[in-house]
Amino acid sequence: MVVDQIRAATQDLLDALTPEQLNKISAPFNTPDHQTWTYLPGAVPGLPLTELSAEQEALVVRLLELVYSKRGLADFRAVMAAEIIVRDLSDPVEVAETGGWEGSTVGDRYYLRVLGDPAGTGPWAWRLNGHHLALHVTLVDGAISFTPQFFGSNPAEVLSGPHAGRRFLAAEQDLGFQLLHALEPAQLEVALVSDAAPDDILTRHDPVADPSLLHRGLAYGDMNEDQRQLLSLLIGQYVGRAAGPIGLQTWNDITEQGIERLTFAWAGATQRGIGHGHYYSIAGPTFLAEYDNTQDNANHIHSVWRDLRNDWGMDLLAAHYAMHR
Repeated sequence: MVVDQIRAATQDLLDALTPEQLNKISAPFNTPDHQTWTYLPGAVPGLPLTELSAEQEALVVRLLELVYSKRGLADFRAVMAAEIIVRDLSDPVEVAETGGWEGSTVGDRYYLRVLGDPAGTGPWAWRLNGHHLALHVTLVDGAISFTPQFFGSNPAEVLSGPHAGRRFLAAEQDLGFQLLHALEPAQLEVALVSDAAPDDILTRHDPVADPSLLHRGLAYGDMNEDQRQLLSLLIGQYVGRAAGPIGLQTWNDITEQGIERLTFAWAGATQRGIGHGHYYSIAGPTFLAEYDNTQDNANHIHSVWRDLRNDWGMDLLAAHYAMHR
């Protein structure tokens, strides 16, 4: 079972750390800042990846491989690659793409933390945070929560230098435009909620996502079959970052709650290109995703996936505490 594998992989990692590293990575599950998260640059609590030996790094990668799909892991590495490129760091891009975080500059910008005791019977979690990256995994009574989750990239497209032409989070952008351009004029009037895109995702890094901040947009139930397929593919860019069993669980939850109730809303430019800021959201009873590309002359992507019931494992925790009163 994947939860047992994640528990074992986390314990293997903890067993391989020095006392100093354990002190940095470990925190109680109910630590006051458990639900404090950010995708901005700067230090956050946890063990910097730069302090991991090659052997320890391999154990972290094993943990990521259990939770993330191959594409999800590729997106994780792409975030670090973009950081090296935009900040003109001394690290070669290969450090992000193939490993070698020990002693690296980019590894000093991302932090791993374990909250609670993986070897115990209570709830526990792990998180990996840094600039343009926020991964939060909560495990409760054999079940798993995968959100909140944030991936971003600056630049969205490298415009000059040896990596010119390379794009990051490209499918999140391209599928959004494909769906927008597939809409009929009457549908577009509903989906296009503003000529101006917001400066950032509207739910920000708030511990509890507020869906009322989003425009409703065009419902899945009001789309034709081709348009629904595009929306499903777009949702898959977010859900598909998760390892198979976790992504399937999320997709089943979306459909059980009524996929026809999902809505797609767009704001800003309707054509892709530098300087054409744009934004979209997908929202339903349990699922919320936001994407924006507005900063740095519209060459800077943010994307977030929230679970309106189970961010931080809130539903799982409520059931757990009700059983253990």
